[in-house]
Amino acid sequence: MMFVQQIKEGQKVVGADGGHVGTVDSLSGQLLKLKKNDPESGGAHHYLDIGLVVAIDGDTIKLILPASEAKERWSQAAE
Repeated sequence: MMFVQQIKEGQKVVGADGGHVGTVDSLSGQLLKLKKNDPESGGAHHYLDIGLVVAIDGDTIKLILPASEAKERWSQAAE
């Protein structure tokens, strides 16, 4: 993926519709790990495939899906 080197902790993740999905905690292999203290997280880390990333503009990562659909696709993993 051409975006991997641009992914950093603290970047906002938004859907194609501009809706907030989360905030990057780290990159875990091919998955974006989203912070559990983000208001959208419900207190848990969530993971999204980096294949859903369509663009990175400064501190914002834009996904190919609307925010609601991205949230339906995220996974949780026990730490």
